[in-house]
Formats: sequence, C-alpha cells, structure tokens
Amino acid sequence: MFKKGFNILTAKFGQLGAWRVFGLIFIIAFFIRFPFFFRDYIDRDESTFILIGQSWVDGFLPYTQLWDVKPPITFLFFAGIIAVFGKSFLAIRFFGTLLVVLTALFTYKITALLSSKRVAFWSAVTCVFLQSALGSVQGVMSEHICMTFFMAALFILIRYNHFIWYLVAGLLMGISVMVKLNMAYAILFVGLFILYKAYLKKEFLKGLGHSIGYGVGILLVILLTFLPYYFEQIGELWWKSVVRAPLEYAEARRYPWLKMAPTFIILTLFFFIAWRTKYLNYKDTAVQLLLLASIGVLLSFVKGGRINSHYLIQLYPIILIPIALVVSQFGFWQGLKTRSHWLFLLFLLPVESYLEYYAISKHKIEKGSFFNGEGFAVPQYIEDNSLETKNILFTEYHIGYWILGVVPPTKAATHPSNICKPEMFQFYDNPRKTGLEEIQFILENLKPVTVVVRNNRAIFDKKLIKENAYINRYLSDYYEPLEVVDGALIYQRLKR
Repeated sequence: MFKKGFNILTAKFGQLGAWRVFGLIFIIAFFIRFPFFFRDYIDRDESTFILIGQSWVDGFLPYTQLWDVKPPITFLFFAGIIAVFGKSFLAIRFFGTLLVVLTALFTYKITALLSSKRVAFWSAVTCVFLQSALGSVQGVMSEHICMTFFMAALFILIRYNHFIWYLVAGLLMGISVMVKLNMAYAILFVGLFILYKAYLKKEFLKGLGHSIGYGVGILLVILLTFLPYYFEQIGELWWKSVVRAPLEYAEARRYPWLKMAPTFIILTLFFFIAWRTKYLNYKDTAVQLLLLASIGVLLSFVKGGRINSHYLIQLYPIILIPIALVVSQFGFWQGLKTRSHWLFLLFLLPVESYLEYYAISKHKIEKGSFFNGEGFAVPQYIEDNSLETKNILFTEYHIGYWILGVVPPTKAATHPSNICKPEMFQFYDNPRKTGLEEIQFILENLKPVTVVVRNNRAIFDKKLIKENAYINRYLSDYYEPLEVVDGALIYQRLKR
C-alpha cells in the first residue's frame, strides 16, 4: 500500500484530482507548520491581531478599544475563530495552515491551466514551503489571509468569462484589499487589464460590464466594512484607520532603496530573459495577468518603502507560476519522480520544523506541556503568584494580555512598537503627541503594578534613545526586578 501511495505522489500526476491534490498539500503544510501550533508567538503582529479579534468578540469594533494599522477583515478572521473555538492557539494556527493550503491549491490550479499537473503540483508544494519555512511566517499573518482570496480571484478571472464570475472575483479582491490595503495596486492593474483586453477584442461594452461587476464586488466589500462604523456614527475613525493611517505609516517607515533593490533587479532580469528567450508566452492572457499582478505588488513595496520577509508572501504565489513555467522547459520537474527527491524535500527543506519538533518534545518532557514561550510562562507565573494585572504593561510577549484576559493599558500599547510611533496617534485621537509622552502617561498616570520586558535587551528600538533612557530610569526608581522567566524580566512596582 505504501508503494502504491508513493506512485500516486510521483509518477501518476495525471491521475491527481483537485481533492487529492488538496489532501496532499494539506499533509505537507500541516507537517511543516504543526510544531509551531504550540509557540506563544512567532511574529508580534499575529499577537496584535488576536488581541483585536478578541476585543471584537467582546463587543468592541476594531480601532475603538484597541488599535493597529490594518484593515478590519484581518481582525475579523481572528474574531471569527475566537468566537467559535474560544482562546485556542491550535484553532488559529490550524486555520492559518488551511489558508496556506488554499493559496497553494489555487497556485496549482492556475499552473495546471498553463502547464502539466506535474509542474502544477510542484509549484504548489514550493508555495507551501515559501509561505511556511522562511522567516517568521509559521504564524498567521495578514499576508496569508489576503493571498488566499487574491489567488482565488485570479484563478476565476483566468478560468471564467462571465459577468457573475467577475462579480465573484471582485468580492474576493475586495476581501483581499480589506486585509492588506497595499494589494490595491495589483487589484487596480487587474481591473484596468480587464477593460483593456475587451477593447483590443473590440468587445468594449462586454468588457465594461465585466469591469463594472469586478468593481462593484470590490466596493461592496469595502462598504460592508464601513457600515458598522457608519451606524455607530464613527465613520471618520474607519476612514482615518483604514485609509489614512496606512499611507502615513508607509511614508514614515521607509527603507533605503538599495535595501530593496536586489528583489527588483532579480525579478526584472527574470522577466526580461524569459521574454527574450520566449520561455514565457507574453501573449497569453494568464501570463499577462500574472505579470501585472506581480508589478502591482512590487509597486506597493516601492510605495511602502520596505520589504519584510513576511511581505514576500504577497509575491510568492504569483511569481511562482511563471518561474515554474520557465523551469519546466528545462525538464527539471520531470526528474522529480523518485523517492530520493521526496526524502530530500522531507528531511532537508523544513529544517526549522524539525528543530521545532525537537523543541516542543523537550519542553513537554521538562515542563509537562507542548505550549512554550514567555507568552505562556509569564502569565502562568503571574497567576501562580497572584500578581496584580490591572493596567499591566507588556513591552514584549504581549500575547500575555490575551492569556490573562486583560487588555493593554492604552490603544497605543496594543502592539508594543506602536507606543513609539507618534505619527499614528492622530488617527485614533490619542491625546499624547509623542512616544515619550505615551510612556510617561502609562507609567506615571496609570501606574501599572506589573511590567514585563525582555531581559538584558533594550526595551524599545535602540534608535529610541530618549524613550529607552526614560523607561530604564523610571523602572530603576519605582520598580524592583521580581523574577526572570525564560527571556522575560518581570518588574513589580515598589510600595511607597
């Protein structure tokens, strides 16, 4: 039976149906990502999304009680899971895995339309690896959410040519942009392309209808996210948080051009060489759509002024398809049909997963639980020692708020780094004007009894000299170090 199953995975790609492909991709994705189900956090953004999702479940719209610079459907994803499954890391990480699988599945389906199922399958497997095994992407990021809907929409636009499908694609694109606003560039380019292709085919009215359907779908989703704020008479908060704040954030957090240049140079060379050698058929509508979508995402990186490792999740599924089409012409994929190649993939590529399997097993033996990290250990210590949690401040490991059932002391403290991002304060009407004022307000006015920081590391970014100097001096004068828990240092306020 094992041998027969292995043949299905290798030589008999032609027999693979969509559900079987889904199952195989799910097994691979689950295997890579499962050990990370038990970690407190992998990227701090995920913890922030969980906190705002919980706040929504508790009856507070995003941006009202807690705040972060993401569109509301990001938080809706987490709120939905929490509403159904409660405070479950396993459920959140499971549905994150499902997002990766669905994105890879649509990568498979688009590639299969343009090439063979063998090429499509390995494209999907590569998509899983790139979304799961590089950098801090084993958690659930907003990029994972948005690309599932974007790739589904792209497949529909390539596969179908009817008004209703353009409307569905628009709805999916609307969800995507209300998860990651920078997807607007790619979505706009795709919409203009629909109209342009109709013009070339002398079907302008038909293309106009399709474009309208596509646009209506996008606008409908955006409108639906706005309506709850409109009915609560806080529509301006939606506008400032969803539209204005991300634009300001991009301008304030720009990287030097040289830091982003390698990505653009490599991809430009790839598309140029593929054009010159005719390895890619640029007359194919699907290839044109993929190229435009890639350009749109890259342009959003330029406008945003930075490329983080998890930002590339927005590019991987799109760019993998033309890369696979080019590589397939060298016969590379045809050789991937022996057990040795599978063993290579299983035992070499997901190195971080194997290390994490070892880490959680060791943690289980030593401490009796698979769940690990300061985000679990610190709240456990606080509960075991009955420490005060009113206005507790986490400058790191802020998933601890969720586990303790409390909220950050101020909106700015929702994500620890937001405390020192004063350019964002205006968008949620923070009465403080600087990061230093925010820290002073928390420590001097709210006076948290318990403060949690990283041990032996700068509390805020090292560039924030005044802020670090102030909080270090204040903690030294008014707090005492109580306990070091793994990598966290817990301070207790002195009784005076």
